Amino acid sequence: MAMPTIRPANPCFSSGPCAKRPGWSAAALDGSLLGRSHRSTEGRARLAEVIDRTRAVLGIPADWRVGIVPASDTGAVEMALWSLLGPRPIDMLAWESFGATWVADVLKQLKLPDVRVLEADYGALPDLGRVDFSRDVVFTWNGTTSGARVPNGDWIADDRQGLTICDATSAAFAMDLPWRKLDVVTWSWQKVLGGEGQHGMLVLSPRAVERLESHKPAWPMPKIFRMTSGGKLMEGIFKGDTINTPSMLCAEDAIDGLRWAESVGGLSGLIARSEANLAAVADWVAAKGTARFLAEDPAVRSCTAICLRLTNPAFAAQTDGGAKAAARVAALLAKEGVGYDLASYRDAPPGLRIWGGATVERSNIEALLPWIDWAVAEVARDLA
Repeated sequence: MAMPTIRPANPCFSSGPCAKRPGWSAAALDGSLLGRSHRSTEGRARLAEVIDRTRAVLGIPADWRVGIVPASDTGAVEMALWSLLGPRPIDMLAWESFGATWVADVLKQLKLPDVRVLEADYGALPDLGRVDFSRDVVFTWNGTTSGARVPNGDWIADDRQGLTICDATSAAFAMDLPWRKLDVVTWSWQKVLGGEGQHGMLVLSPRAVERLESHKPAWPMPKIFRMTSGGKLMEGIFKGDTINTPSMLCAEDAIDGLRWAESVGGLSGLIARSEANLAAVADWVAAKGTARFLAEDPAVRSCTAICLRLTNPAFAAQTDGGAKAAARVAALLAKEGVGYDLASYRDAPPGLRIWGGATVERSNIEALLPWIDWAVAEVARDLA
């Protein structure tokens, strides 16, 4: 098979940190508040701008708190688990590696007694009809490592008694989140808007705030997890007074990403861009047969973390199920400079993972796909 001649203008397809927005350059950071305290009037104003623009783009209700917290999405999820769980039994949903991590934390670290785990294999979802909303419910909206997402929020009870705690790190800004059904939502800057790492976002509903103020965890709370003082919410966290020192350079980058989001039509524009990327891959899968989606059901197929199995018979014939062959394909694409960081997640089935979030141009996806055909053919020829 001949090597393709058209190359992606941007070969960055990593699932985190993700591609920067189209047209980004370091000049976007020229206004950064460097060398100044994040607690200065100007510093607080910058952080508050991130919060306010985030609320506006995502349509977060006015009475939901929005805060910037340490340690990326992981830190935001852990803050929620350690601070809120305990008063009620828990249903935990896991269908990929990060959901499984939250299960392990609740069972092995917090050691809570009444925990049901509803699981599914990579590419599928648990039976959402089994979820009991008299219990607290912990789940990922979108499986970053499996390419499967919940299709909507219809399965979440409006009259729930427990809290819904949602890890939405690869869904926020690319999928429509039903805020009135979600009590805690977390994500990080480095996903759909292509921001920099180490900062998390945490959204709390009034019901979550009520739990924080009425429940005292049975375990010691690290300082970076504490959201209450004297039994009351530390409101400053949700106005730009962060728990620890944030990077003002990263904050400036987050503001730039949010301004770009506004310029492409806000949330609806971001969703359309991401769905267009998924559609490009779906057209290629249907036409070429080089790969198939790990999430076979289109209704639950992710438009950000697009996970693929390679279908070449030479790969399937390998004793490792094609894991080394798939890794060779990813390495060959990187070597040619047409696609970086395309290997599937280490715990996921072997294949490729293409990030299709809003900062990725459909034209770059379309340019990448013939290169995957070529790389698979090259590796299969070597295996023959």
